[in-house]
Amino acid sequence: MLEQLDRKNVLAMKLLHYFITEKNYNPIILQGAEDEIWLENLNSDYKVIRIVSNHIINDEQFNFDLYKTKHVLRKIKKKTFTFSINVLSFYTDLEDDVNIESKKNMDCISLYEIEDLSKYDFVKDVFPDITNKMDFTEEGFQLFMRITADINKKNKADSVKVDEIFKPKIPVITYLFIAINTVLFILMYLANYRDYFVGQYSTWGAGVVVYHEYFRLITGAFLHGGVLHFLFNMYSLYIIGTQMESYLGKAKYFIVYMFSAVMGSLFSIVLNGNTASLGASGAIFGLLGSMLYFGYHYRVYLGQVIKSQIIPLLLLNLMIGFMQEGIDNSAHIGGLIGGALMTMALGVKYKSTTTEKINGWVISTILVGFLLFIAFNYVNYS
Repeated sequence: MLEQLDRKNVLAMKLLHYFITEKNYNPIILQGAEDEIWLENLNSDYKVIRIVSNHIINDEQFNFDLYKTKHVLRKIKKKTFTFSINVLSFYTDLEDDVNIESKKNMDCISLYEIEDLSKYDFVKDVFPDITNKMDFTEEGFQLFMRITADINKKNKADSVKVDEIFKPKIPVITYLFIAINTVLFILMYLANYRDYFVGQYSTWGAGVVVYHEYFRLITGAFLHGGVLHFLFNMYSLYIIGTQMESYLGKAKYFIVYMFSAVMGSLFSIVLNGNTASLGASGAIFGLLGSMLYFGYHYRVYLGQVIKSQIIPLLLLNLMIGFMQEGIDNSAHIGGLIGGALMTMALGVKYKSTTTEKINGWVISTILVGFLLFIAFNYVNYS
């Protein structure tokens, strides 16, 4: 039977092989979808590829297919936290008199044989190697075995990568940060230490700029003004930090945390001036910003968590910060921005491009330079 694979099956297999093994697309499981295959790659120009083998005989059927596609795309957008999705549909059994035309964000082509791809310039612009990569010497059963083996190999490699990213790891750096915060907090409450630490090290604004004590950009992020303040921040650091250290890796996680702490300090200086501010919350907000950026790249796995947990948590804490006195929301916002930018600069493993990393470094450098310039030249410390 396999020696007699029909034209539609051969086309579908070749398209699957190209998009999965060459362009890193992954299958989408849809309930009730018959005679069609859906693939997604949220980092591609066409985030969704459809291979439709259903026999469509008239315009009414074609338009109904587009209607169903829009309905499914709305669900995919919600699940993956994506605002716009471009879809490319390959129809392998379309009658000649059907008026096929592309709609907004939905490009369609009729494909009877591989050579038909040359008719569609917009496909060749995005996938210039598509024709060459679907030129197989095997036929029938050999073709089926070749394509199946290649796709299984690619899926196995992808599974190894995902397992590497999401496999729980011992959060050594998070434990180190908690230990440092704990030791300093205990020292603050020993005889004659509290006034020294709180009175001297926590004045980020005047201390950093007026006296050029730049270490205060960091030290304030390891000090706390009370038991509840300390316990709440350490609990948050444990919950969020263990996750982000596992996702990013120890080195990237350390850099993101420290950069977020500095950004929180700089925002506090620029927006608050000569005001004492301390606590790990700026750096912790940086980890939330990092999680947003990381989660966006892995939104197939974390999209629902980002929408239902991380974003509401962020908004709630920012609202509390604006409504309640004594909370330095400037540091929170600075840390949030810093965490996202530094994660962009360092890159998300297996996802980030070189361009994204360069943009992250450029934006981070410009922002830090701008904040330092404002702090040294325009902030009133009287």
